[in-house]
Amino acid sequence: MKKLALHWKIIIGMVLGIIWALISSTMGWSQFTINWIDPFGTIFINLLKLIAVPLVLFSIISGVANIGDPKSLGRMGGKTLGIYLLTTIMAISLGLLLVNVIKPGELIDEQSRIDNRISYEIWADSEGHKIKDGINYLQDPEFFERAQEISELSKSELKQAAVADKMETVKNRKETTPLQPLVDIVPSNFFHSLSNNGLMLQIIFFAIFFGVCLLFVPSKSAQPVLNLVNGVNEVFLKMVDIVMQGAPFFVFALLAGVVSKMAGDDIGKVVEIFKGLSWYSLTVLLGLLLMIFVIYPLILKVFVKQIPYKGFFKSMSPAQTLAFSTSSSAATLPVTMECVEENLGVDKKISSFVLPIGATVNMDGTSMYQAIAVIFLAQMHMIDLTLGQQITVVLTATLASIGSAAVPSAGLVMLIIVLSSVGLNPAWIAIIFPVDRILDMFRTVVNVTGDATVCSIIADGENMLEYQEHDNPTETFDLDS
Repeated sequence: MKKLALHWKIIIGMVLGIIWALISSTMGWSQFTINWIDPFGTIFINLLKLIAVPLVLFSIISGVANIGDPKSLGRMGGKTLGIYLLTTIMAISLGLLLVNVIKPGELIDEQSRIDNRISYEIWADSEGHKIKDGINYLQDPEFFERAQEISELSKSELKQAAVADKMETVKNRKETTPLQPLVDIVPSNFFHSLSNNGLMLQIIFFAIFFGVCLLFVPSKSAQPVLNLVNGVNEVFLKMVDIVMQGAPFFVFALLAGVVSKMAGDDIGKVVEIFKGLSWYSLTVLLGLLLMIFVIYPLILKVFVKQIPYKGFFKSMSPAQTLAFSTSSSAATLPVTMECVEENLGVDKKISSFVLPIGATVNMDGTSMYQAIAVIFLAQMHMIDLTLGQQITVVLTATLASIGSAAVPSAGLVMLIIVLSSVGLNPAWIAIIFPVDRILDMFRTVVNVTGDATVCSIIADGENMLEYQEHDNPTETFDLDS
């Protein structure tokens, strides 16, 4: 029997998890699923969280330090990073616009959303987070009985949770200053930041600062440090690979547990869950397709006149196809470089500098998906995030995208960070996991297309672009070419 690819195994795990959840709901086995199967899903989330912090730290240091000598951080380096940052912010903003207009999380029935909301408030209290929108359903006597069914807490404990939350909100409002978000980015104790996933912005700040300083240290002293950083980064990437080998089983446990928790012994709720996911998927896909076929070509048209619309996609089609099948920017990088150099006519000096940085820093598709996912999950749990909280999502998703390792499912690790940054439950990633792999394929195409777009703009600005139309762009990969 032919060996199955990992993503097929994961899809089978997802399907079996859903089937098991449906059977357990029908047979009244939901409690068994929650007690004996769901914990393995929690272990999977913990493993991803375990890898997330060091992966971001070493990926960013490596990405910044590998730019080269300090002079390279001048015109071309600044321009490259600036354009990558701009496209990432554009992608996240488009994602936020779409998710706020379509509102996929509000297309689930009201009762399911109320149950989700009560679960969120109980979780927030147990974790010491304040309720994001200041509304507390646990204070409403109408929802007491339902809350008890969900949490098995007594009425007195529920009252205590509600009061404790209000006290915390008042305390936080008194202590916060207008520049507190800026203060919070700079760590006073880096090792304390490492021990808390919620302080990811501090880790990103340190990593960028460390990477830039490494460029100004003499090469003799910097190289051993850089070798160590690159070596450690490889180890953590391998840890992701190993964890993902167990993903089919973990995904089964995760999905079975999540669906059982949300549906209980009522299968009708499961239908509502996937009804919500279908709208979520369409929202993400719409955003990703707009980036590929409208935003990037528009940017290219403004800055690079010589590459036509059809010519660009014809030239990049081999890299885009590979990106879709592998879901990995890193695996696609050699093909992307060859497409950009041979088909778009970009000088190797530009492509070898811009594209490797892009594979680490430019994660437009991943960033857009994270922004849409966070707001969708908030809507699903009846949490109304303010403009300021949504800007926090933009900021965290932008900075986290720099550290998104260019491997499949790295975006899922980063989503945990973005959820934590706005005080939402990281375990909610399990809700959108069923469609993650399919969307990951499209996200990678966006990332690779964005890399090629920025590379062409930089090359044109440096007068190192000589585009010539090709009838068959795949000839570049012939053995005798």
